[in-house]
Amino acid sequence: MATTTRIQPRTLVGASGGPRYAVALAVDALGTGLLRPFLLLYGVTVLSLSAPVTGTAMTVGIVAGLVCMPAVGRWLDRGARSTVVAASMLVRVLGVALLLAAPAGHVSLFVAAALFLGIGNQAWPAAHAALVATVAHGRERDAALAASRALRNAGMGVGALVATACLAGGTTALRALAAVTGLTYLVAAALVRSVRVHAPAAADSTEVRGTGHEPAPRMRTLLIANVVYVFCLNVPEIALPLVLVTQLHASPVWSAVIFVANTVLVVILQVPVTVMMSRFSQRTALVLAGVVLSASYLGFLVAASLGHGWGAPAVAVVSVVCTLGEIVYAGSATALVTHLAPAHVLGRALARFQLSTGFGLAVSPAAITTLAAHGPAALWGGLAAATLLSASVVAH
Repeated sequence: MATTTRIQPRTLVGASGGPRYAVALAVDALGTGLLRPFLLLYGVTVLSLSAPVTGTAMTVGIVAGLVCMPAVGRWLDRGARSTVVAASMLVRVLGVALLLAAPAGHVSLFVAAALFLGIGNQAWPAAHAALVATVAHGRERDAALAASRALRNAGMGVGALVATACLAGGTTALRALAAVTGLTYLVAAALVRSVRVHAPAAADSTEVRGTGHEPAPRMRTLLIANVVYVFCLNVPEIALPLVLVTQLHASPVWSAVIFVANTVLVVILQVPVTVMMSRFSQRTALVLAGVVLSASYLGFLVAASLGHGWGAPAVAVVSVVCTLGEIVYAGSATALVTHLAPAHVLGRALARFQLSTGFGLAVSPAAITTLAAHGPAALWGGLAAATLLSASVVAH
């Protein structure tokens, strides 16, 4: 079992792609926080579209992004790294430009804008992970991936706060918000493009093969398990507000407090927890994440049974355990993909991982709300059982 030492900030910045790339990540995260949570409001408020039409357009964008992932993976495997990251930012600049150009009631331009924004949002994680895996290895790579997640959460949190403050300004403020978002994406793309990170072009291959004792079935198992694991990312946003408001009849303030606490904990703990877990293999860490998440789901079941008085505070306490499980999962899952995949198909492996993540995020709201309709036991018991099963599959 390997021991761990503290990773110095300079080493972490270098493993993340260098100072300019780190600044680009922060700028990109700020831009995403400015607009992404409020894209629905932009369609409804500024463009006077109906909520169903706006929601459908956003779904089309997400699906389009997932459909494009195989092409992104092949592009990465041809050696492109910073170019693909920059492209994921530039395509969102185009999406914002279409938003600004769309007149009130114009559905097609909003759909096109959501499509380009969705493609950029889906392509970024795989492209970024491939770049980091090119410039760093081992625990430095894992720490760099964790740091970028913490930085992204912080930037998105700040962006969301600024956007919330702008909502009082009405449609003019929302249009200004979109313009600033487009500008931040443009600046971030220029910074990333200046880094110029490339990898040796891969030989043409259509299959993600394992290395030695890590055959392709291991990768397929991980991708399937990841669909269930990723549900934890929507628990603070969907499951807990649903339980707190509809079942425990608690104040919506509890949901806001839990969401903010989740963001703060991820920002503060993502890097140190990932470095601490580096003494174990990524597979062991991922299994542990599944166990912790399952335990938290059962904890939510107990908390929900406490009723109106003590239920909400108990849910808030258990949410800390769930966040710790999320942190361990996020710090080990992508790192495990980069470990399992040989260099010549790393892009395609990361693209497939992003597909499984996107699919899990897409189906989890429907799955969570359907399970919740059958009571707390169905919701939390179902999530715990599915996550434990996924953890056991990863372990073997």
